[in-house]
Amino acid sequence: MKVHILDDWFDTLRGLPCFAKLARHDVTVWTDHEPDPARLAARVADAEALVLFRERTRIGADLLEALPNLRLISQRSVYPHIDVDACTANGVLVCSNMHSDTPSYAAAEMTLALILASYRQIPEQVTSIRSGHWQAGVGRTLRGRTLGLYGYGRIAKAVEGYAEALGMRVQWWGSDAGRARALADGRTLADSREAFFATSDIVSLHVRLKPDTRGIITADDLAQMAPRSLLVNTSRAGLIVPGALEAEIARNRIFAAVDVFETEPLTDPSHPLLRHPNVLPTPHLGYVTEDEFDLQFSDIFDQVTAFAEGAPIHMINPVVLAQ
Repeated sequence: MKVHILDDWFDTLRGLPCFAKLARHDVTVWTDHEPDPARLAARVADAEALVLFRERTRIGADLLEALPNLRLISQRSVYPHIDVDACTANGVLVCSNMHSDTPSYAAAEMTLALILASYRQIPEQVTSIRSGHWQAGVGRTLRGRTLGLYGYGRIAKAVEGYAEALGMRVQWWGSDAGRARALADGRTLADSREAFFATSDIVSLHVRLKPDTRGIITADDLAQMAPRSLLVNTSRAGLIVPGALEAEIARNRIFAAVDVFETEPLTDPSHPLLRHPNVLPTPHLGYVTEDEFDLQFSDIFDQVTAFAEGAPIHMINPVVLAQ
């Protein structure tokens, strides 16, 4: 099959063990991002399969209708960036493994890194010493603090283990079903949603972005957070009501460490989450490690191979096969 891989910005995949799974296919790797559907369609005109890097490229009807040869889109995890109905209408099968047996340890480690960097002012201290100065301020210790984990999933559980190793207290909140599972597993729940935000020194979000979770964190939730508390988001920007975090940060009450943004790549240095001193921003690095890429794309390339062999797996819109 003619396979086009989009948005491999650092040309990483060709050097990973999993890439050998595509040895029998004609593979083109694109190392830049093309946001314009017409220009993107022109460059991948012969594609029978598109491989996606998570949500880096939106797949809509305008693109699909310009790609008559396309038969498969292969990716991993949730797919808010894909118009599945348009894929079905154009006879394109979407395959995405939604049920990995292991958490993204890379994302969990990134969460811990952001917490540590924020509490110990590491970016500011590095800037200070590199500019010929010495210490730039006084950080805070994590031991004895309360970490609030919103969302009872595999990544959050990995973060819980790291936090407990540092001597932190962990409490939970999330959906009704998530809280029920947490309680059944013996975890500590906050007394209420309001108490969760008010009594957590650090709130970290670990929820998949779906239609029913978009905007699940509101301005009222953020307003409940105590002065100098920290909000960490390594999940998805869309979990927070648009503008709510920017407005709360502008009040200079809380801090934030964010790895995800509504627009990605975000290259506007005037964006309030990039220029406010209370925010530690990183460019969506949560899953960006060689180890995580090899794990995720091994699944994705298996989907390509299975489709080529006539036995597709992890199908999102299997009705396409009956068309």
